[in-house]
Amino acid sequence: MAFRIDLSGKTAVITGSNSGIGLGIAWELAEAGADIVLNSFTDTAEDHALAKEIADKTGVKARYIQADMSKGADCRKLVEEAGACDILVNNAGIQFVCPVEDFPADKWDAIIAICLTSNFHTTAAALPMMRKAGWGRIINIASAHGLRAHSDKSAYVAAKHGVVGLTKTVALETAEEAITCNAICPGFVLTPLVEKQIVDLMAKKDLDRDTVVRDLLLDRQPSKDFATIDQIAGSALFLCSSAADQITGTTMSVDGGWTAS
Repeated sequence: MAFRIDLSGKTAVITGSNSGIGLGIAWELAEAGADIVLNSFTDTAEDHALAKEIADKTGVKARYIQADMSKGADCRKLVEEAGACDILVNNAGIQFVCPVEDFPADKWDAIIAICLTSNFHTTAAALPMMRKAGWGRIINIASAHGLRAHSDKSAYVAAKHGVVGLTKTVALETAEEAITCNAICPGFVLTPLVEKQIVDLMAKKDLDRDTVVRDLLLDRQPSKDFATIDQIAGSALFLCSSAADQITGTTMSVDGGWTAS
């Protein structure tokens, strides 16, 4: 029998979802029947057009809600304005690379706010809705950096380690309910965020693109290949399935073997 996941009647709220991993997850969940709420800090015609495209091509309801994930009130308002939240995907994130002693305080504050604190606020707002519905899935997009450290990425590593800890705590608090909370920990995925890292490293190290990718990024990823957005999206879809009913409080590494050692 083919394994089919039907999310009809569910509403998924995905933060940071107008591009990259978040948008890929939105498409995957929509194709499984879930209604979709896209989000980012911008509010452009293109943002709303993405939601319309998803609705037109999949037949689900989809809309875009602007909210700044660096602001706790915005995070909570996003979930409240969605009206329902059966599936919460905390995906929004930013990155900045710099040694600790030179790390700008404002960059630290922004990364912690967007990559970690936003997860707390959206989760706190979504849990009452999930409890009322009697079912819920919280999927936090962490990182291999949530399980392994890396020099010059103090804020991002701290935030993603925090996401893993938050994931475990929420899972324990919902363990006797039909609500699960898990973290997906991707290795390097070729997203706009990683593309920017490549460009920055090319300039900083005076190296060509292939060398940066091979020696500075994928040196830690034994597969020597990027994970794909489709693979992360498929992992999120699986965590929404009945096959994952007893998977909670854990991390799913999609990292080409990075965290195996």
